[in-house]
Amino acid sequence: MTARAATTEPAAKDAAAAPKDLSPLELDELHRVRAQDPTYEGLHPEPRFFLTDESEDELGGTHMVLNMGPQHPATHGTLRVLLQLEGERIASADTEIGYLHTGFEKLAEYMTYHQWVTVTDRMNYMSAINNNVGYALAVEDLLQIEVPRRAQVLRVILCEVSRIADHILCCGLQGMDMGAFSLMLWSFERREKIYDIIEAVTGARLTTSYTRIGGLFRDVPSDFRELMTTFLRDFPRFVDEFEKMAIDNRIFEDRLRGTGKISGPDAVAWGLTGPILRASGVPYDVRKTAPYSGYDRYDFSVPTQADGDSWARLMQRLAEIRQSLRIIAQALDDLPEGPIICESKKIALPEKVDVFDNIESLIHHFKLIMFGHGISPPRGAETYFATEAPNGELGYYIVADGDMIPYKIRVRPPSIYNYAIYTELIRGALVSDAVAVLSSLNVIAGELDR
Repeated sequence: MTARAATTEPAAKDAAAAPKDLSPLELDELHRVRAQDPTYEGLHPEPRFFLTDESEDELGGTHMVLNMGPQHPATHGTLRVLLQLEGERIASADTEIGYLHTGFEKLAEYMTYHQWVTVTDRMNYMSAINNNVGYALAVEDLLQIEVPRRAQVLRVILCEVSRIADHILCCGLQGMDMGAFSLMLWSFERREKIYDIIEAVTGARLTTSYTRIGGLFRDVPSDFRELMTTFLRDFPRFVDEFEKMAIDNRIFEDRLRGTGKISGPDAVAWGLTGPILRASGVPYDVRKTAPYSGYDRYDFSVPTQADGDSWARLMQRLAEIRQSLRIIAQALDDLPEGPIICESKKIALPEKVDVFDNIESLIHHFKLIMFGHGISPPRGAETYFATEAPNGELGYYIVADGDMIPYKIRVRPPSIYNYAIYTELIRGALVSDAVAVLSSLNVIAGELDR
């Protein structure tokens, strides 16, 4: 039966009144929407409260509907927030996601376990290494394999470096959105220095695809320890200067204090994690509660804030940067010699230089990629593995299909939970507060697209 034939009788009766040249599916959608709103003529309705909630305010005026984004500097071209205003106050709000049109999880059903590493980069390009490592750990947990100690320590170092880059840019962009433009310029300049280290190690700056299932793509350069020592020496002074500049900026501080306040119980109820949860006083950190990659070997604390507002989230990220520096210093002293990827030829890809020069490595690579002899967990095997990404708990749920392509990969990205509470935080606030709150959540749109 065609979609046109499946239409209901009332819908079929007004088919003649519908716009011409519509497909059967478009006609069905039009009839379905008209059943709720007979005056509707388009094919993509706005959220329902903008169609029905036209109540008058105390002065007899109607609410004003305002689009904030996606073409707005504070929404970074990928977020759309529909605001219903009573003067300068936000009466209600709704969000719309999906502007990147990525379909990351669906891609997993057509790519091998190795190939999907590159997709994890794009889900959060601000801290791609953390996404790489989280996915690799999930597959390694599925396969029940042990990663060499050197690879584990290097993963910890690079994840903490990436966390610092993510946090400091978020703090800088908060400054930009609040008018403290110098903070943004400072943070970008420092992040570029961090990217110099990441480029020296991985060969790329933004989306690195450096992690491999079973270890890492390649070892660090010979001057890695010197690069990290210089970074550990210089960066703490910059964090202190940044904090002093933020605290002394009266407008910046006044706009953040008291806006977007989240209590600890509310943060837990909404499923918030990471700096946002800890800024509301809840000391939950996956690195402490369920240590991975040897995090239990390092001495670091889980800082929290009491107020749970936009200012607390700024201070929380700066406090976490200092703890990341502590972890890096300890991991650098703990870095052993040895291999950087497991030895199993059924899991680990050979190095490219060996593939070009050695027939055994070429055969090894060919079998893993072309002949279906690569990573093939048992059919029905499943796992959920979570790590502490810069924005919160990042979890991968994987179900195996018995071959090189997983049956399903479902991602638990922190941003989709953090963004879900946004409309609750800005209801009753001023329009300018909507920008202040959004900048403190650090929403990465790549984590919103399913």
